[in-house]
Amino acid sequence: MYGADLNIVPKNFNCTIDGQSVGLYSISNKNGLHAHFTNYGQHLVALYVPDRYGDFKDIVLGFPTLETYMTDEGKYFGSIIGRYANRIAKGKFFLNGSPYNLAVNNGTNHLHGGDIGFDSVVWQVEQINWDCLEFSRTSPNGEEGYPGCLEVRVRYILTNTNTLSISYTAKTDQTTLVNLTNHSFFNLNGEGQDNIKDHLLNINARSYTPIQTDMAPTGTVERLEGTPMDFSKFKTIGKDLESDHPQMAICSGYDHNYILDKDGPKNNPQLAATVFEPKSGRVMEVHTTEPGMQLYTSNFLDGTLVGKSGKPYLKHDAFCLETQHFPDSPNQPEFPSTILHPGETYTSVTEYRFWVR
Repeated sequence: MYGADLNIVPKNFNCTIDGQSVGLYSISNKNGLHAHFTNYGQHLVALYVPDRYGDFKDIVLGFPTLETYMTDEGKYFGSIIGRYANRIAKGKFFLNGSPYNLAVNNGTNHLHGGDIGFDSVVWQVEQINWDCLEFSRTSPNGEEGYPGCLEVRVRYILTNTNTLSISYTAKTDQTTLVNLTNHSFFNLNGEGQDNIKDHLLNINARSYTPIQTDMAPTGTVERLEGTPMDFSKFKTIGKDLESDHPQMAICSGYDHNYILDKDGPKNNPQLAATVFEPKSGRVMEVHTTEPGMQLYTSNFLDGTLVGKSGKPYLKHDAFCLETQHFPDSPNQPEFPSTILHPGETYTSVTEYRFWVR
């Protein structure tokens, strides 16, 4: 089932890159929800979810052909991010006493795995069932400066309870860093439909990691109460979006890591955030095993990119809720560790649960 109105068709994603086949793959559930992925960067190309009247719309920003996903401007839309989601300050860290230098690809920092991160490579793909896809790849020792051969598997399941579940696992043959996430840009009113300022957002967090002017974390933890970053109670994303608070001014909106409140078993996904779009009635809950989540309000979209609907993507047209460990953890000993040792298995689960009200 393809969204012909948005020109999402397999032939626009079929090609060969470095001898590896790239294509479009789909999963669906019995309720009519369906999603399309490409195995280039694991981009979630489209996700169709009903509103309160049963009208299905695609709620993720993206592009009708593979080419835009292969550009620097489009590379992160709906993709997997690795080996390290978010920023590593100055692209440097020490591990087991040895220094490592990574690509500096975001101002003075290393961002989202480097110049050619997991978002920009071809993955092996297996269609497990009509509701399940699994992607796998071995990242070779030294790729983008990271030590160790890292075997990664990512499984997507679209359940009959209207949940898109993402399960990550990774193993290494040398001590290394791992911090994986999905970077989908959401608009619950529908792709190409207005901005996200009227979306109501609640984040299960009372503190965050503030950033410096270069957007790397300061290394401190601060309370959210009394700041425009506080979403501990529902409020519209737009309410404080234009705030002159110093943290908001740095990135012209939200681009901050929230420290999630946790009170249950470590390996069980817990509620991190709830988003409600009043016009459509769509609700999205984010549940995760991760300790943090980055709220990003597409502050740098400027109309250059044109999406599946044929409309340019503008500032604040989407939000991202990227579940993760904290940015720059390798250089911040007080942050949760992102180190993976041989013999260990990295695991992470994030669920996007959809319903209407």
